[in-house]
Amino acid sequence: MIEDALHKPVLYEEVLQALQPGPGKKFIDCTLGLGGHAQGLLERSSPDGRLLGIEADPESLALAARRLQRFHSRCVLVNDNFTNLERIARENEFIPANGVLFDLGVSSFMLEGLERGFSFRIDSPLDMRFDPRQTRTAFDVVNRLSEQEIADILYRYGEESRARRIARAIVKARSHSEIRTTIQLASIVERAVAPQRGHIHPATKTFQAIRIFVNRELENLQSALTQATDLLESGGRLAVISFHSLEDRIVKQFFAREARGCVCPPQIPVCVCGHEPRLRVLTRKPITPAPEEVEQNPRSRSAKLRVAERI
Repeated sequence: MIEDALHKPVLYEEVLQALQPGPGKKFIDCTLGLGGHAQGLLERSSPDGRLLGIEADPESLALAARRLQRFHSRCVLVNDNFTNLERIARENEFIPANGVLFDLGVSSFMLEGLERGFSFRIDSPLDMRFDPRQTRTAFDVVNRLSEQEIADILYRYGEESRARRIARAIVKARSHSEIRTTIQLASIVERAVAPQRGHIHPATKTFQAIRIFVNRELENLQSALTQATDLLESGGRLAVISFHSLEDRIVKQFFAREARGCVCPPQIPVCVCGHEPRLRVLTRKPITPAPEEVEQNPRSRSAKLRVAERI
């Protein structure tokens, strides 16, 4: 498994160029993963740059700690969710920060290396929690929620146009026995929705939607983006890598809102919000991986990097 940790993360050079690491600077990696981006930031902020790494999954954090152990005193690692970003940064004296990074992708290690139900290609219990301390699991979603609730989750978080048909099939299947494993769920979806030639596996959007819902990924992202902007120093940079349209839309809209002044509804003739610009958007269009990177790492093909600078 540790070999996976040695792979370069998505948009590696682009992220480092965006965050501009240098001596004495402080960075926060809100999605530490296996520590790839963090390693680059620490190397290029030598000799006294510091990094705070936040990771919800304890097993990923342990691997990242091994990777980053040579930086010892320059690196602080915390097992927590980035929804608590401001508190974590304050407790570890990382306010203000020169750069904050979010890489919202799920690593190959988590998809395939952990038996937590992230992948329908490996038979494992339906879990899908990034942080095992969370209470809600994918098993609860599939076996406890109503047909309407399941359909709403699949449509909202997976943009699954066949959500109602899949939800109906799930509820029918669980009436005979509980749905406990990834292969069971994937088979139910596949029977409900005939696969189309050349397209992604029919269960892809279902698994994505349930994972996002279980981990409150979109709600946590909204909160964390605001906190990240608050703790950046003037000229500090915020970089976000997203992997699907829901995340990218949130980041794009947040950057646009924070880059303009008044955000009052158009029907109000005089500004009453007092909102002032806090960010300058540096990526008019998102940065995407070069063809060479996509060839080497097909998972990177949907990655989009957006960058903004604190005013």
